[in-house]
Amino acid sequence: MVKEKFTDTDRRRARGEIKRIYLSKRNKIISRVNDFDKIWENGTDKDIFAELVFCILIPQSNVKLCWEAVKSIVNRDLLLKGNSNRLLKELDRVRFKYKKAEYMVECRRHFKNNGSISIKSKIKKFSESFNAREWLVINVKGIGYKEASHFLRNIGFGEELAILDRHILRNLKYFRVIKEVPICLSAKKYLEIEECMKRFAGELDIPMSHLDLVLWYEEKEEIFK
Repeated sequence: MVKEKFTDTDRRRARGEIKRIYLSKRNKIISRVNDFDKIWENGTDKDIFAELVFCILIPQSNVKLCWEAVKSIVNRDLLLKGNSNRLLKELDRVRFKYKKAEYMVECRRHFKNNGSISIKSKIKKFSESFNAREWLVINVKGIGYKEASHFLRNIGFGEELAILDRHILRNLKYFRVIKEVPICLSAKKYLEIEECMKRFAGELDIPMSHLDLVLWYEEKEEIFK
């Protein structure tokens, strides 16, 4: 069950530890968030689609290995035309590669239009990132709330979205934002914890998109994507 309120001790500890990390890394975090914005502003549909593929590969896999796989797929010109068998050869270090290769091909089929990928126009239709996330979860296989939130953050639309992976959840438990890490993260529970994380961010006076990177740094001592 999610804890609704902090004690004064919890607040002081959380603010002291997280604020210290945030202040020391704020410039790098701002630079990283700006990079996400630039992907949307300057990126092609192919670039945006590569970010979506990255988020399809991530579940239960190492994020850096997933990004290396995406770069290899792009460099070998397989992103828009490689079949599942060919894609598998680039996914050796990604868990559940057979299913994820199928998801990639089906996802590409979903966004293909006259032989090319058309994804930016679909995202542009949504005035709020929450609505874009719901659409992605419903329409793209292999994409749940966490993956959709991660994708939207990585293309500059994640200001209010929480990426609730196991690292973030462990930190939220440590700072007593939640009582325990849920075994099964249902849609209802995801949205509930997201609201609690939003209140936590407000108490710390740290933007949601920044807090995610702060908690990631606290866990991994790096700022990635």
